[in-house]
Amino acid sequence: MDNKKTWFVTGASKGLGLSLVKQLLAAGQSVAATSRNAAALAAAVGNDNSNFLPLEVDLSDDRSVASAIQSTVDKFGQIDVAVNNAGYGIGGSIEELSDAVTRTSFDINVFGTLNVIRHVLPFMRQKRSGHIINISSIAGITANTGWSVYAATKYAITGLTDVLAQDVKEFGIHVTLVAPGAFRTSFLTAESLVMTDTPIADYTAIRNSHAKYAGMDGEQAGDPEKAAATMIQLVNMPEPPVYLLLGSDAYQRGLNKMEQLTAAFKATESLTKSTDY
Repeated sequence: MDNKKTWFVTGASKGLGLSLVKQLLAAGQSVAATSRNAAALAAAVGNDNSNFLPLEVDLSDDRSVASAIQSTVDKFGQIDVAVNNAGYGIGGSIEELSDAVTRTSFDINVFGTLNVIRHVLPFMRQKRSGHIINISSIAGITANTGWSVYAATKYAITGLTDVLAQDVKEFGIHVTLVAPGAFRTSFLTAESLVMTDTPIADYTAIRNSHAKYAGMDGEQAGDPEKAAATMIQLVNMPEPPVYLLLGSDAYQRGLNKMEQLTAAFKATESLTKSTDY
C-alpha cells in the first residue's frame, strides 16, 4: 500500500468487513471498526495493536455514530476512508413483513449509512480529501423476487451514493458504490438474514426464490478475501469509479439490467415524448 491511511469500517465482525479489517491491519493501516459487540469484534479480528480501535456502535443511533467518529479522530487524528459495510438481508413480500421489521431494516441499511456520512464529512471536507465507500448490492441495481424491502434499502444506497459523489467532488472527496454479487460469507445464514415469520401460501414464486438462495449458502462464487483486496486497490486509484460491481454474477446481472431498461425506454418512446408541450 502506497501510504498509511485511517479507515473507519462498519459491520466488521464478520464477512467482507472482517476480511477488509484484517488485510488493512496486516498492511500497517490504522483501522477503527464497528460492531454491535466490541469484545466479539476484537476477538474476531484477533489483532491487539495500537493501529486497531474496536468500537461498539448502534448505527441507527445518530449520537452513537457521532461518538464513534469522534473517538476515531481523537485516536488517529483523521479519517481518510469510511466504509459503510454494515447491513443485513430481509426476505418476504411487502405484506409478509411488518412495519416494525421493515423500518428496522431501513434503520441499519440506510439510516446507519447516512449517520456515518453525516459525521465523517466535516473532517473530510476540512482536509479537502477522503473516500467514502458505500457497500450496496447488485440487488440495489437489479433485484430478484422475494427481496423487495432489501432491494429498497439497497436502491436507496445506490441513489444517495450517486448524488453524494456529485455533491462532494469539489472538496476532493471520492465516493464509490460497491455492488457485490454472491460472496461466500455468512450473509445467507440466520445471523445475517431476516426472513418473514408469517409466510403467505399464495406467494409460491417467493418461496421458490428463498429456497434457491438458501441452497447457495457456502457455494457462492465470490471470494471475500479478493473482494477486500479489490476495495483496498480502489482507494489507491487516482480517479476511483463511482460504481464498482464485484463478482462475475454481478457484472452479468448489471449488463442484463441495462439492456432491459434500454429496451423498455425505447418501446415507450412515443408515449413518453407525447407528454411534452
